[in-house]
Amino acid sequence: MATFLRPLSYRYQWLYDTISRVATLTIGGIGRFHQLPLEGLTLTPQTKILDLCCGSGQATQLLVKYSQDVTALDASPLSLQRAEAAVPNAKYIEAFAETMPFGDNEFDVVHTSAAMHEMTPMQLREIFQEVYRVLKPGGIFTMIDLHAPTNPIFWPGVALFLWLFETETAWQLLETDLLQVLSEVGFSVSNGMKPRLYGGGSVQVIQVQK
Repeated sequence: MATFLRPLSYRYQWLYDTISRVATLTIGGIGRFHQLPLEGLTLTPQTKILDLCCGSGQATQLLVKYSQDVTALDASPLSLQRAEAAVPNAKYIEAFAETMPFGDNEFDVVHTSAAMHEMTPMQLREIFQEVYRVLKPGGIFTMIDLHAPTNPIFWPGVALFLWLFETETAWQLLETDLLQVLSEVGFSVSNGMKPRLYGGGSVQVIQVQK
């Protein structure tokens, strides 16, 4: 269980933003954190993008700079209200990621940032199945999230962060081979493919294709 700081960080946007800025210092700051999952992608104003579990729109704000067709989805009405106020030029949908109200093959890119560590292993698989369904053939799923540090120096900071602000699902994600799960869902994962790691291995970026 996380401490009382977790609900406070979601209730007060200034606290959440402060935590995000501090937590991303090791990889160059919050701006670079949001840029990393987009590296290597070809995005145009016509690229149809889904920002999955968009939260208060921090990544959505970057996505709309690339595309004029960005849809942001989240299950929290408060987060969507904040996101729409901050980034009015996106479309917003209130729904759960496990049961998205979209047709098959709708999006060129599905993006998610620091959200999958809040899901149980069963939810992860259901969400990845939904992502696969709503992506067009050849579409890209790109995500950035926590990873078990490969540099032991980073473990104390990561452990403290998880203890203060996260729940057991974050620890479960550190033990999950996301590429294996994505491969089982149907995504193209080549032999030997690994996540791109940053911040002493504490952050991972994965890009897979339908």
